[in-house]
Amino acid sequence: MHQTAEPPPAAHPRSHDPFIRVRGAREHNLRGVDVDIPRDALTVFTGVSGSGKSSLAFGTLYAEAQRRYFESVAPYARRLIHQIGAPKVDSVTGLPPAVSLEQRRSSPGSRSSVGTVTLLSNSLRMLFSRAGTYPEGAPRLDSDAFSPNTAAGACPSCHGLGSIHRTSEELLVPDPGLSIRQGAIAAWPGAWQGKNLRDILEVLGHDVDVPWRELPAADREWILFTEEQPVVTVHPVRDADRIQRPYQGTYMSAHRYVMRTFSDSKSATLRTRAERFLTDSPCPGCEGRRLRPEALAVTFGGRTIAELAALPLTALDRLLAGTAPGAPGAPGGADGTGGEAARVLAEDLRSRIGPVVELGLGYLSLDRTAPTLSAGELQRLRLATQLRSGLFGVVYVLDEPSAGLHPADTEALLGVLDRLKAAGNTVFVVEHHLDVVRHADWLVDVGPRAGEHGGRVLHSGPPHELAGVAESATARYLFGADGDRPVRDGREGPEGPEGREGREELAVRDGRAVREAAGAVRLEGVDRHNLRRVDVEFPLGVFTAVTGVSGSGKSTLVGQVLAREVGERLAEPDFPVRRLVEVDQKPIGRTPRSNLATYTGLFDVVRRLFAAAPEARARGWKAGRFSFNVVGGRCETCQGEGFVSVELLFLPSTYAPCPECGGARYDAETLQVRHEGLNIAEVLALTVESAAAFFAGVPAAARSLRALEEIGLGYLRLGQPATELSGGEAQRIKLATELQRQRRDHTLYLLDEPTTGLHPADVRVLLRQLHGLVDAGHSVVVVEHDMDVVAGADWVVDLGPGGGADGGRIVAAGTPRQVARAGQGRTAGYLARALGTA
Repeated sequence: MHQTAEPPPAAHPRSHDPFIRVRGAREHNLRGVDVDIPRDALTVFTGVSGSGKSSLAFGTLYAEAQRRYFESVAPYARRLIHQIGAPKVDSVTGLPPAVSLEQRRSSPGSRSSVGTVTLLSNSLRMLFSRAGTYPEGAPRLDSDAFSPNTAAGACPSCHGLGSIHRTSEELLVPDPGLSIRQGAIAAWPGAWQGKNLRDILEVLGHDVDVPWRELPAADREWILFTEEQPVVTVHPVRDADRIQRPYQGTYMSAHRYVMRTFSDSKSATLRTRAERFLTDSPCPGCEGRRLRPEALAVTFGGRTIAELAALPLTALDRLLAGTAPGAPGAPGGADGTGGEAARVLAEDLRSRIGPVVELGLGYLSLDRTAPTLSAGELQRLRLATQLRSGLFGVVYVLDEPSAGLHPADTEALLGVLDRLKAAGNTVFVVEHHLDVVRHADWLVDVGPRAGEHGGRVLHSGPPHELAGVAESATARYLFGADGDRPVRDGREGPEGPEGREGREELAVRDGRAVREAAGAVRLEGVDRHNLRRVDVEFPLGVFTAVTGVSGSGKSTLVGQVLAREVGERLAEPDFPVRRLVEVDQKPIGRTPRSNLATYTGLFDVVRRLFAAAPEARARGWKAGRFSFNVVGGRCETCQGEGFVSVELLFLPSTYAPCPECGGARYDAETLQVRHEGLNIAEVLALTVESAAAFFAGVPAAARSLRALEEIGLGYLRLGQPATELSGGEAQRIKLATELQRQRRDHTLYLLDEPTTGLHPADVRVLLRQLHGLVDAGHSVVVVEHDMDVVAGADWVVDLGPGGGADGGRIVAAGTPRQVARAGQGRTAGYLARALGTA
């Protein structure tokens, strides 16, 4: 009998809820945040630095999505995957799976490259394996044979690195006028171990008291480079009141010691010291190409895989287009099947290259090592890979994807974000760039200020509605000082004078005339990386901005060439610059034991204050007692960490406050000592702002804290671990450390994209400090993409016109108005708009 199917039960109303709903988020400084965010939209999280936007986007939403995903993974597999732990939140509903693309502060390994990050190397190796032209009679190779990172493909001489570490007598013995006893062999270790090697040489019959250069050449060669390790009996000569005991000593040459230390030592300090005595040179076996001869004998389009990997991606794309079947010179495999395989694999490669080029990275080559890339370049490479993945229905969480982007490249980025959304995904972006903010469908503005003064959602809704939020610092810059910037359908309307008002304010010009230079540093014939015979002048006593699209040569010119030239000339008596300060975004420390107070030297002042307290003096304690890094005053249960790791097998490891010290990091006896009513742990828990009031009567501490406050870091805690700081925060801490030193000699400050990661309000604070340095008689050179910063400079050097081989030339140089009027290169139009002359 036929039976009509029953209609399905009504779906639960929440199953069609188009919003992700967060309730009670308490990560870091978030104050029990409740917020609703739409799916299938581009949502931008804004707010001043330290307001809590990353804690909401990454620390809460992404962390919760990852936690839920791991719930579906087999317990054993979970132990093999790094898990970031469950966020502090009451509930999150409507949350799809998430993909995180962060600005990673950790440095990739030297074997990681553009090709491995984008997975393009895999496709290129397959192309050579299946469709390459092999020598007659040569067997076909597996794709692994074309990888320098596998045993099958790596050159046996350099193990796939392309270079070998060498040393020389000149490096090992920089001053041949010294004797061995005086320390001629600088590469040897110090203290007892160095004395031991000297004593062994003396027992072996070598004269350790004549100048090195007077020793016979054969002896010098043996002492430095022998692989022999003779064992002799040493009779040490020491203090008369100590017992002398002979011992068996084993000799190790300086070369052997340096190589062993560099390759095997677990101490970063010792490895860095050993590296000073080494130089890199191309491997004689593979001539720097990293592969075995049999792999380098295979060609595609007449070129080896090493030659293709060295091409800019734009050039590689053109070559692949020209080697399709039927094209002149198109390759074919020895077995006659190369034509179709070449077509399929070449098309796959070109489809993967396309998104990378679209994001403004076509100047990169596949063999460009990852450590030489900026954090912004690395994130965009990963973003390009996601474009090709074809995922649907996921949340992409991006951390300032515009970092390191010229305004011209930002337009391409917006197109990529739109494509991710159009493919059926939800896109969350933590961002400060106003063009990206204006492009959003939805804004979540966190604030109103940083640290304990932030952590609240001020606005969650369409961008144009933010104009009415009086507390929002973002609104003041997004819509002008009066919040009345024309907005149409959530996008920026035609810009009028009222819209420019906030931008004029950001430039920190305040009607100031362009400063006059007081001398200059001139570079001539610069030939490095993509810079070709460049002549350029950097005026002194002014604020100079170096601009250009990504890959145009800015960082090379400033961070390498200018820095080296100035550094070498500082000793010249008539050189106008007396000091050079380079401020980058590298971490101030790589472990939680390094923090704001230790880096700035403030902790030394604090420990001396506690050592001077009556309770400490009565017990005979010195300043070292108040360090959590050494045995003495620290809590031994947690070794001064303040927390202990709790292993939960297949669940993520969790960290709990130390049961002995409760997270204070010190033992109970040390915590009994107080200064002005606070113990040492309570002082480290103070914010910079609170500490400035607490130490107002201590000049050494007050000066350091004032510098940190003035540069916009008042929300950070004194004991905040270095691992929790962003690259922008690390750079500002370094700058504040310099500012507190009150140098009077003419100093040249070099900064690489100092506004990266900064809200426009924080940019204004930073610029006030930088312009203050120039007003005090110093010189400042910044590599910068923010056109409002460039508009406020005294001098602009614009490189380009493109990136990579298409860059490396001075397109224009002059005042901001002169460069804007020149109309050359891709910067001029954007600079004219920032100046209000477009």
